[in-house]
Amino acid sequence: MQLREPDSSVWTAKPTTQPMRILVIEDDREAASWLIKGLAESGHVADHAVDGEQGLNMASEGLHDVLIVDRLLPKLDGLSIIRKLREDGVKTPVLILSALADVDERVKGLRAGGDDYLGKPYAFSELLARVENLGRRSGEAPLETRLKAADLEIDLLTRTVTRGGKPIVLQPREFKLLEYLVRNAGHIVTRTMLLENVWDYHFDPQTNVIDVHVSRLRSKIDKGYDEPILQTVRGAGYMIRDS
Repeated sequence: MQLREPDSSVWTAKPTTQPMRILVIEDDREAASWLIKGLAESGHVADHAVDGEQGLNMASEGLHDVLIVDRLLPKLDGLSIIRKLREDGVKTPVLILSALADVDERVKGLRAGGDDYLGKPYAFSELLARVENLGRRSGEAPLETRLKAADLEIDLLTRTVTRGGKPIVLQPREFKLLEYLVRNAGHIVTRTMLLENVWDYHFDPQTNVIDVHVSRLRSKIDKGYDEPILQTVRGAGYMIRDS
């Protein structure tokens, strides 16, 4: 069982959020029992599903504030459960637990519709913090993972950019600049806004840093296309065309 033994302070800690009803979908009964005990002693109510099919049926009822889903389950794997729930419009936040914890696997989990991903072995205190954070976020809008303007797309998980399906390679600062511009697509973005939000400058240092980066970015995202997507608004700033 890939767990870390809790210290005594974990079990006596008071909950930092309102009590929640949590569904644990875990086929390892010993691991599930340990987890449910910790959640209960932290002030929450926990239900248990022993396989993927039972977990999907229970989660589909929409009675839980957070789901804790093991990645590898009998009958139906964790990612299939999450995909089915999202297809059916169930938006309950999901924390994925898995021994498969490299970057590619985390990306797969998040793209399937998971909200957070925790690798095994884990400390209960970290799991509790993540679950309670998901509970607080449950009423908020889902986390954005893709941005789009016209035929340009940004994948925030893999930090990749495509235009018309063709990949565009950007340097980190260029990516940050483009992300900010696309988040404000259709609106003029001033030099001051760029300095404060992309370079963290709160004044204009009379530098051409913006002009240089915008020029480089334009050469990468507009070169070879009939219609430029990055526009200069004379005397005002810049704008990404949104259609």
